[in-house]
Amino acid sequence: MTESFPRQQARTRRFTLGAPRSFRISPDGARIVFLRSKGGGDPVTCLWQLDVASGTERLIADPAALNAADEDLPPEERARRERAREQAGGVVSYAADREMGTVVFSLSGRVFSADLTAGEGTPGAVPRELRVQTPALDPRPDPAGARLAYVSGGALRVAPLDGGDQDRAGDQDRVLAGPGDDEPNVYYGLAEHIAAEEMERLRGYWWAPDGQALLVARVDETPVQQWYISDPAHPDRTPAQVRYASAGTPNADVSLVLAGLDGTRTPVDWDRVEFEYLVTAAWEADRDPLIVVLNRGQNRMQIRRVDPATGATTLLREDRDGQWVDIVPGVPAGTADGRLAWVADSGGAKRLVLGTWEEHASGAAKPVTPASLQVRAVLDVDGDTVLFTASGEPTEIGLWSHGPDGLVQVSPDGGLNAGRRAGGTTVLTRRTLDEDGATVEVRRAVESDGNGGSGGTGGADGAVVARIESFAEIPHLPTPQPHLLSLGAREIRTAVLFPSWHEPGSGPLPVLLDPYGGPHAQRVLAGRGAFLTSQWFAEQGFAVLIADGRGTPGRGPAWDRAVYRNLADPVLEDQVDALHAAAGRFSDLDLSHVAIRGWSFGGYLSALAVLRRPDVFHAAVVGAPVTDQALYDTCYTERYLGLPQDDPEVYANCSPVKDVERLQHDKDNGADQRAPQSMMVRPMMVIHGLADDNVVVAHTLRFSSALLAAGYPHTVLPLSGVTHMTPQEVVAENLLLLQIDFLREALGL
Repeated sequence: MTESFPRQQARTRRFTLGAPRSFRISPDGARIVFLRSKGGGDPVTCLWQLDVASGTERLIADPAALNAADEDLPPEERARRERAREQAGGVVSYAADREMGTVVFSLSGRVFSADLTAGEGTPGAVPRELRVQTPALDPRPDPAGARLAYVSGGALRVAPLDGGDQDRAGDQDRVLAGPGDDEPNVYYGLAEHIAAEEMERLRGYWWAPDGQALLVARVDETPVQQWYISDPAHPDRTPAQVRYASAGTPNADVSLVLAGLDGTRTPVDWDRVEFEYLVTAAWEADRDPLIVVLNRGQNRMQIRRVDPATGATTLLREDRDGQWVDIVPGVPAGTADGRLAWVADSGGAKRLVLGTWEEHASGAAKPVTPASLQVRAVLDVDGDTVLFTASGEPTEIGLWSHGPDGLVQVSPDGGLNAGRRAGGTTVLTRRTLDEDGATVEVRRAVESDGNGGSGGTGGADGAVVARIESFAEIPHLPTPQPHLLSLGAREIRTAVLFPSWHEPGSGPLPVLLDPYGGPHAQRVLAGRGAFLTSQWFAEQGFAVLIADGRGTPGRGPAWDRAVYRNLADPVLEDQVDALHAAAGRFSDLDLSHVAIRGWSFGGYLSALAVLRRPDVFHAAVVGAPVTDQALYDTCYTERYLGLPQDDPEVYANCSPVKDVERLQHDKDNGADQRAPQSMMVRPMMVIHGLADDNVVVAHTLRFSSALLAAGYPHTVLPLSGVTHMTPQEVVAENLLLLQIDFLREALGL
């Protein structure tokens, strides 16, 4: 019997298992290291290496052979994987020295290293466990491959990579920076919750290029309020204690120290009262370290240059905005000729800016990409060539480079592209609407200048010299055929999917909106994998509509900032507008039977839809919703809404809990102040994981209490032991099936 799609999707972790990822290329371009499990249903990720010249792959590390099981993960590593939305196990991250000769990784709190240059079958090619304090977190070798740094017990430690001479002073495993006995809430070398969840910074220390010092984050969580996340299904277990900075409350106190291997400790000095967020740091060869800091209001971001001798910092560049300054992954990054790559808003677009340090400081650094491209992330710098992703059409993501030959489009037109580049070798990962999963090509530049840069190709394409195979499974599902549209006056990017068996004009179909609809995530993308779940819902007899309204990424600063101080009205209005415009295009959409489903921001949007527009939406599946913005974290919420104590009405306007209270008030007073049909009660299924430490279950519990007090019937589905992700196979499968049953009953189908 063929496995059902919900079961297959759950078992394959949304078809990510077996797909190659996390590529790194040696500086000479000769070797590529990457992660991949051995099959589409295998959740244990292995470490692999590809020899570019021969195109042959070699398995570097198999966790099963190393007798390391993920059930022994330290709590800090489980939290890091939750922040990274990591769904697999095994080797899920790794680090290497400058020459990519030695690689290190952790398994179950133990650290292993492997010699990437050793021949297959030789003793050096077999990963070996290092003698370190356990549990060990985030191990990273120094650039020269002589020492290892890692975090254990809240302290940053260093140890010899070769096992060391334990009798030689200074060579043994030792604490380089750690909390004192009177600092119970202090730790070194790890990213705090806010940095990992909202800034894409998953690390807390950086090696000096010469390997003689480290730039180390010190995190003091004493100011942060303490919350307790319990497991009601196991009342015998002690609730987990978490430090969670919700909107308007104190953040962790994050500082930096320059820790030398010789025992010196130099604090890094900047105005931490004004600029309390440490966004990232960078320390490249022959240059002083750089840090990027952001103020609490997030409308001022600075790049500051650190004097490694004194810890003093000087301003290199400051970006300001009347609303907020975006954090863009991959910058700052330096080129071989001494320029600095940055991404800034200019001319209505997010643009790549290149200039010397002096040009950035004087404001003379200029954009090198046109206003027609929205730069999304900088991926690599290879010599003088900068590799980055950018969008012209928002539903597509192209791979581009800027180097000696100027601006070059590396990827073919269309699709979703990403990549890495070093030593004239480029890895291109590509997803399209025409293929399942991703294809991975390895390209080699026609010429190389011998210094890690490219010759005449400018980092463009070169010849395809190898391909890296994906073992991901093919979905048991009819091929999605989304209609990608630009709808309404705002040209809202929208996808409409029909059942594979439906003939146009053969009869009306109930409509299911399936959005995310908010900042940081798009659903309408030119890749087949983006529509698998939506197509499955379509196969159950729905016309499925997905709309990326205002606030979603890929369309530039003005589109992003349309939700400033209002995360409710614009996003809901765009869903309604897209629905009505789509109905004008497709006569088979039955607007008398419209439902909406979503998770996280999409769950929040689903709750808004049935509460504020019950004349349009007739049922909702509300997954892990933020129902009270003041309960969500500082960095995300305050970016859009400011501080709750400064303008509580802004927060109240974006709260489904307050919506219910307003409806009850209107009902009690016999008047409707919001919409002609706002007193209609529409069925809701609210779903939440009880172990969620991102959108805590208090959001759903408070929402349900308000609904109950207002006499608003609804269903709550609590998921014991489930976090903001739902990787558990049975849970993930049955969640889809329960949603279909609920929607059919709620819509009277």
